[in-house]
Formats: sequence, structure tokens, C-alpha cells
Amino acid sequence: MTKILVVDDEPDLEVLIKQKFRKQIRENRYEFVFASNGKHALEKLDEHQDVAVVLSDINMPEMDGLTLLAKLAEKHKLLKAVIVSAYGDMENIRTAMNRGAFDFVTKPISFQDLEVTMEKTIKQVMQIRETMRALRENNILKMYVDETVLNFMSSQDYESDIKANETIEASVVFIDICGFTAISESAHPDTVVNLLNDYFEVMVKEILEQDGYIDKFIGDAVMAVFRGDYHLDRAIDAVLAVRAGIQSLPQTGSFRPDITAGINFGDMISGNIGSGQLKRLDYTVIGDEVNIAQRLQSAAEPGQIVISQKSYQKVKESFKCIRIGEMKLKNKAKSLILYEVLE
Repeated sequence: MTKILVVDDEPDLEVLIKQKFRKQIRENRYEFVFASNGKHALEKLDEHQDVAVVLSDINMPEMDGLTLLAKLAEKHKLLKAVIVSAYGDMENIRTAMNRGAFDFVTKPISFQDLEVTMEKTIKQVMQIRETMRALRENNILKMYVDETVLNFMSSQDYESDIKANETIEASVVFIDICGFTAISESAHPDTVVNLLNDYFEVMVKEILEQDGYIDKFIGDAVMAVFRGDYHLDRAIDAVLAVRAGIQSLPQTGSFRPDITAGINFGDMISGNIGSGQLKRLDYTVIGDEVNIAQRLQSAAEPGQIVISQKSYQKVKESFKCIRIGEMKLKNKAKSLILYEVLE
């Protein structure tokens, strides 16, 4: 759900917005917050720090929309603002754009045009947030987690997150590109690296789309972790999308891209693992549930997404699965009953 702050001194606009977007509000796509001027808007932003988009008039008492734009640029850099005003002359448009407005919609409002503009603005905000999250979780950053980086980042939240070791419940995914070793032995190195990066781009996109994060790249495989509400469902959704994306990529010579995947969930330890002497640490997860996920991936055939019976019992009403059978996994004393996720 996207939270949108509407700033306008016309009292009828609140009623009109709620009427015109009642379907989106009912479907929890949009949540609207209202302010009567720029000063009131800044107070609302302090109360609602998850606002993504601001729709603001220009001519308002106490603080006008152009002044509000300047304040947003100072204190709320990740927000995007759209000016919605009857003052659609070029001077106002240029001033608004120079102060950071993402777009400009003129009154009387065409709500169809407004929604298209809102969706475009929301997409831009989401891309910025994903980029920021990816930067935080990127493995290159993790390799240099030492006091220098912690001081550079300065944030107490970052420091506590990076140094914390805890037991969490999460889902772990291992995805491997089938048969890629063969092509890596025969193709030119540039071809191998470019192909693998193309495959990883598909994986990363779908994993981030489901609010997962990339734990590490392991050769031609990816390990990803999903936390929070419905983490197992989101993990499966991500892998289904990865499989569809990889299988739709063009064939390279005789090599047709496909994946094997293993998914598992449960309690695991999350913390910094590595060498302090080398100043190289991975903020990762470890434990038996992680090991099982990797074993499930190893047991999968090309195109298969494999889960255990424990996972099947949790998601059987949401996903179509078939029983593979009982299988002895490496380093496991007891056999596990495995299922394949179809769709």
C-alpha cells in the first residue's frame, strides 16, 4: 500500500479524492493523508514517515506549495512531489521543477491523468527505495563491514543492525543455473560472465520484488533470505517468477537456461560470519534449516522447485504441489518427504 499526502486548502478536495479513488482505497492500494497548507503538511510528514508521494497545491495560506517543495528537498529527500494547481503558467512550472517537483498536473483535475501521474511517481519512489535497500544489502558492502564503514554510515540503526547476532525465523532459497558449468568450460570468458550476470539480474529483480535479499552469490547459484510476514509464500512466489524469467531467456547455442531450486524455512542464526583479521565478514544466516534448503536444491531436477513436507503443509492451500517421494539427503540421518512446487 502506498501512502499519499494531499496538501490543499480546498476542503472539498478531500471528499473528491476519496470518492474518485474509493476502489483503490478499498483494495489497500492507496492510503491518503490530508493537510491544508505547507506547514500542516510538514507536521503530517512527522506523524506519517512512510509517506511516499506528496500532491500539493501552490496557492495556500501560511506556507505555499513552492516553499513546501524547498522544505521537502531539505528534510525528505526520498519523497517525490507532484504539484496540482490551477497556476499552470510556465513560470510556476519552471519554479516547481527547479525546486524538485517530479511532475505538474493542472486544475481542473483530470483524475485519469492524475492517477497515471501518481502511478509513475510511485514507481520512481519504489525504484529509489529498492536501490537504497540493495546498496545496504549488497555483498560488496558486506565485505567491508568494519569500524571505518560503521563510522562512515554513522547511523545507530545501521550499526546495531550490522553488529547484531540473533535467532530469526525466515525462509532460505538456493537457486542454481542448470548445466552452466559446461558452458563455462567451452565459451569465451566474456560470454560466460555476461550470460551469468544476465541470469543473476533476473533472479535479483524477482527476489527484491518479494522483499527478499541476496545473501550471497555462489558460483552460478544464488542464496536469498526472506523475513517478515508470509516469508515462505513470498520466497516461493519469487522462485516461481525467477524460473519463468530464466526459462524465457534466449537459448545460447545448445544451452537452454533453466534452474533448480530448494526452499526451506525455520529458525536460524543471523549474524556476522567471517574473518576479523581480513576485515571480511558476511552478514548471513546459518543453521540446519539453511543446510536443508541447499540439500533440497541439490536434489532438484532441471526446472524443479523442491520443498520439504514441513513446507508443503504450510503452503499447500496457496500453491499447487506434487509429492516427489521420500529421499535421503546428504548428512541427514532421516529421510525427508519432498514435494515439487508447480505453480
